[in-house]
Amino acid sequence: MKNSNAIIHILVVDDDEEDFFITSHLIQQIRGLRIAIDWCPGYENALTKMLNSEYDIYFIDYILKTKNGLDLIREAIANDCQEPMVLLTGKGNYSVDVEGMRAGAFDYLEKADLGPDKIERSIRYSLEKSAALKALRSNEKKFRNFFEKSRDAVFFADEHLCLKDVNTGTEEFFEYSRQELKQFCLPDLVYGKRDREFLLSSIHLADEINDLELDFLTKSGKRRPCILSITRSSESEHSLAFQGIIHDITNLRVAEKANLQVEKMASSGRLIRLLAHEIRNPLTNIYLSTDEISQMAGPDAAPYIDIINRNTKTINNLLIELVNSSNPVAPRLSRISLEEVMDLAIIKAADRMNLKGIELNTQYPGDPSWIEADSEKLNIAFLNIILNSIEAFRQGNGKINITIKQQANQHEVIIEDNGCGISDENINKLFEPYFTSKRNGLGLGLASTLNIVNSHEGTINVQSREGTGTKFVVHFKKADAPLDKATNDEGAERAGMKI
Repeated sequence: MKNSNAIIHILVVDDDEEDFFITSHLIQQIRGLRIAIDWCPGYENALTKMLNSEYDIYFIDYILKTKNGLDLIREAIANDCQEPMVLLTGKGNYSVDVEGMRAGAFDYLEKADLGPDKIERSIRYSLEKSAALKALRSNEKKFRNFFEKSRDAVFFADEHLCLKDVNTGTEEFFEYSRQELKQFCLPDLVYGKRDREFLLSSIHLADEINDLELDFLTKSGKRRPCILSITRSSESEHSLAFQGIIHDITNLRVAEKANLQVEKMASSGRLIRLLAHEIRNPLTNIYLSTDEISQMAGPDAAPYIDIINRNTKTINNLLIELVNSSNPVAPRLSRISLEEVMDLAIIKAADRMNLKGIELNTQYPGDPSWIEADSEKLNIAFLNIILNSIEAFRQGNGKINITIKQQANQHEVIIEDNGCGISDENINKLFEPYFTSKRNGLGLGLASTLNIVNSHEGTINVQSREGTGTKFVVHFKKADAPLDKATNDEGAERAGMKI
């Protein structure tokens, strides 16, 4: 209620002036309150004053010529009038009382029974109720603002974790509309049967779950790592509900994975350089000794000396390859188009694709996608990914789709196949040096690719499912087109290339 020293402004809406004088006189007899009273006989004029919030409380007569007081109350509330309204009637009528409360009146008074005490009680009750409702609306507005504008996914669910209400962040995260999400229970969106069962058992054993790491699946099939927190809350006396927040940690996981990969590569590089140094010393001695033996021995020893020479060269070449893969030389940057580099890699892999009967589809933008890069090294990186896709196929029915997309500040390269896919266990090791699932592979191709992409300040990510296929997504910083090249026709000719 207002401060006792503050003036309470009251508007009496009544088309009968005599009734107004009676009501006004009774109100003025109230002790302890400073009151200012005005009269308004017309419906439209009263509505204008109410919508402008000119008074603290309104006493409204039920009968108002063409319309009644209930109509005025309904129309005022529909237009967001928040001040309290008290309905006045000439005689007691239970149905009018009930209808008035439903319409939004704060109180109901009979003119025949009016007195200063009843009016004072009604004013005090209405103002206190109005203050409480305004505070409630303010808190609700703050909560709704937080709920809707939170970048995290915020949701409410019933006791079975079926979604009842979600914010915009939840829609954006899962790529479903609000109505679509209300058809799901939260475990339905969790990736992996074991994690779904764990979530359900955990929530029934405790009143809350804090910082549980889970992977969720979006509408497009993306697997997104998240931190889930859920608390149990009493929604009403007869039902229990849950409220929760899903925090997307995809970018954090990507950064952690990249840092871990860099650390692994650095550690492997140090070990390789140490081993290369230690191996080359005895290897040099073998070279020198072989030369001496070849001069001393007869013709019968020549085949054996040739075997030694060939194998020592193989060991030396292997050492060179290992050292180069762990310690890449800084790229020699120049302005190149991704389409041109990709076309060269496709040409080098064309024979292998033809032998396996693989269909290649490319989708390029109309204009070249310019970046600052080392053409030779980037060609190796793309070729390694394409060869990896080729190895995922047996004979026939293979498809490789290569797409280049131009975005605001970067270009995106997508190399996708419908091959055998990669297991969850192996996908985390894919870019590690010496990891390979091939019988005769060294496990250096994709490790080298990662090094090359990193040296160009790019990013590379892989998504795969066993039996479905694999998708590599590479991003590079966008560069301005060179001023001395006509490029539009060149880009248009390559768009839609097929092998």
